[in-house]
Amino acid sequence: MVENEPAYSLFVTPNYFDDENIPLLADLLQQPDSVIATQIALARKYSIHKRSIVQSNLSLEELGRVLEYRHVLGGIDYDITQKRTYKTDARTTHLMGYVREISPAKLKEKTDGTYKRGDAIGQSGLELEYESFIRGQAGADFKMVNRKGQVVDKYLGGKMDKAAVSGLDLTLTLDADLQAFAESLFVNKRGGVIAMDPNTGEVLAMHSAPDYDLNEFATRLDPKTWNTLLNSPEQPLFNRVTQSVLAPGSTFKPLVALMALSEGTIDENYTFNCGGGHPIGGGKFFKCLAKHGRLNVVDAIKESCNTFFLEMMRIHSVDTLHKYAAMFEFGEAPYLDVSRSEIRSGLVPSSEYYDRKLGKGKWTQGTAMNLGIGQGELQISPIQLVRYVSALATGGKMVTPHLVKKMVNHQTGEVTIPEFEAPNQIPLNQTYVGIVKHGMRRVVTEESPWLEIPGITSIGKTGSAQNPRNGKDDSLFIFAAPADNPQIAIAVIVENAGFGSGAAGPIGSFMAERYLTGRINPSRDIYMKSMMSRHSASLASN
Repeated sequence: MVENEPAYSLFVTPNYFDDENIPLLADLLQQPDSVIATQIALARKYSIHKRSIVQSNLSLEELGRVLEYRHVLGGIDYDITQKRTYKTDARTTHLMGYVREISPAKLKEKTDGTYKRGDAIGQSGLELEYESFIRGQAGADFKMVNRKGQVVDKYLGGKMDKAAVSGLDLTLTLDADLQAFAESLFVNKRGGVIAMDPNTGEVLAMHSAPDYDLNEFATRLDPKTWNTLLNSPEQPLFNRVTQSVLAPGSTFKPLVALMALSEGTIDENYTFNCGGGHPIGGGKFFKCLAKHGRLNVVDAIKESCNTFFLEMMRIHSVDTLHKYAAMFEFGEAPYLDVSRSEIRSGLVPSSEYYDRKLGKGKWTQGTAMNLGIGQGELQISPIQLVRYVSALATGGKMVTPHLVKKMVNHQTGEVTIPEFEAPNQIPLNQTYVGIVKHGMRRVVTEESPWLEIPGITSIGKTGSAQNPRNGKDDSLFIFAAPADNPQIAIAVIVENAGFGSGAAGPIGSFMAERYLTGRINPSRDIYMKSMMSRHSASLASN
């Protein structure tokens, strides 16, 4: 997916360079004088005796122009270096990450001499997390130079030279076809999706939109381009899969149901009447988007009845919910083999949290009840949601998401398998898990049947969540298939897109079908649009 290709880089040894030649060098490189002057000044500050990079990724034509004036440009020489090249249709922007020239501050931290000015270093994603493995070891060439600092011959015939050692090759867990397909489904959308093998934690696809073109980082990045990426209101540098912690909406309701069943407060025969809403104290009334009548817990999950789940939080404490959420590791920063700075922990409130934030005795029952429908102070990321639906699908197996399957030394053939935390089995009553999964099964067979993959059983839950920023609700979907032997688990969020079954749902369903069958049934798109039109009134229950 990513390889290196040769590139030309121009270097300067300041001790031999005459600053009067800055305009000439700038003209040859077709750069402003100020840019070259800055590079020479930085090189001189770094060391007058060590060479520093002036410009990387020169074309052969650019290099040729400079070499024509080599007799004038003392201290200037070049090397064949490397730059990244991307080989697939999948951009893999946020998971792959990018490299940039090492900063002066970072260079000061690297006291072992393994980096020098002008070296590239991983800045995000896999490039940062696996920097020490894929970088390899620098070699050394000893050369004799003339009084202008120009190379005239190898020192001692090259006897003291040291060959560079290549870094390891990473074999990723990704399904490249599924990754490219996921990216195609997010054109003109803002949000994120992650697909994972619920048995191993191998990430099959991960995409955050909008993204950016990694090829822009393969060369020296134009400052204007960097400022645009950095300051864009669309936040293309922001990984919405691991960093976006937002209300999960109705995707949280299966957990609330599991809590109530596990606590023995309800059983599968318990019913509660939905008359169109629920009082939440202080004279306030929270409306349900339909009058569902009497429902049991399976019906409540299927119908996504707000009234039922508000009642569940009326009869259970915030700390009880916090306990069950903690079992699924909500509120903790999940592991993924990218930089820890790119992963947020989110929040599931406890009574201690509310006491601290709102004041003891000053928060209401309605504050707690709102959590039952996935709103309020809940902050949950898509990577946390995919672990959650994965655990529900497997009966409580919490796996560690990861992107690297193995590391290979292509010179020796030695294979290293990264060690990740072993799966953790949540102590759940499987009868209760089965009841919850039954409700989630009915979501895709009865409530939103256009989301079911023909011939493959599945479980899912749609959701819409109030957007704290502005605009329409966020659209969410969690999904796993096949239901009895899950091979893929998916979590999707599409910001400001409304109902879960209308935006996030189709993305997750199509991705699972593509992965499990290798194709998309041609009739599904027509059928999905038809069913969504016919059932537009029922979509409000999401």
